[in-house]
Formats: sequence, C-alpha cells, structure tokens
Amino acid sequence: MRGVTDTDLPELLRVDREVFPEDPYPYFVLRQHIDVHGDRILVLDDGEYLHGYVLFVTTSDGYVCWVLSLAVSADQRGRGLGKRLMLEVLRQLRRERVHEVRLTVEPTNAAAIMLYRTLGFGTDGGVHRDYLGPGEDRIIMVLGLGSA
Repeated sequence: MRGVTDTDLPELLRVDREVFPEDPYPYFVLRQHIDVHGDRILVLDDGEYLHGYVLFVTTSDGYVCWVLSLAVSADQRGRGLGKRLMLEVLRQLRRERVHEVRLTVEPTNAAAIMLYRTLGFGTDGGVHRDYLGPGEDRIIMVLGLGSA
C-alpha cells in the first residue's frame, strides 16, 4: 500500500473501469483527483499492476470525510484488500481528528455493505432515491470517529 503517483494513472483508470464498468471515472476526473487530492488516494500494487485503490476527501472544516471510491480488481476480491485500504484510511482520519466518515453504496452491493458494517459503519436511514442521478439509488453509510 502506498500513495498514488502520476505514473499510476493508466492502471488507476484500468481498475476503475473494471470495477465500475457502467460508470467509471473519466480520465480527466481521475487526473484532477490526483492533482487535487493525490495525498488522499491510496493504491495497492504488486510492483507491476495496480490491484485496488481508495479515494477519500475531507471537508474544508476537517469534520467529515467522504470515501468517494473504493475499488479492488475482480481477481483480488475476497482477500481482504478492501478492508486493508479502509483500515488505513480510518487510521489516518483518526490521527487527523476527523469526526465522521461517510460513503455511499449501491443498495444491491451486499459485499460492500457487509465490509462497511464490519468496520462499524451504519446507515443514515433508508435508500436515497436518485442520489447520484436518475436510477442511481444509494445508501449513505456513516461511521463516527468522535473527537479521537
């Protein structure tokens, strides 16, 4: 696990397209995320290929962090890599004294919901209809970190 670099962009794009084939980040968005939030993108690689990443952004007041994307390539799922990425994010956020972590998940993504629940996340209510646009329902999951 390490921070992202500019040279990771092609592999980051590949993983994102593989994991989110119907709605991947466009190249320019990933480019801008690296430029603006590069210190908030962690990647997992084996020295040759990228196998996963997490993108997390904290609000300007430092109170809330949103996990914008967590992706693990299909051939690496079930090995705890998503949990490993999230545990590192939570460790960093506790050190920074962030109070709350939020993320969205598709209501049908049982594996992701289970992962987040094992990390202590709960929901803020039911399904948010059309949260990311028409037909893009999401569950918002929240983990309070307190004042750590």
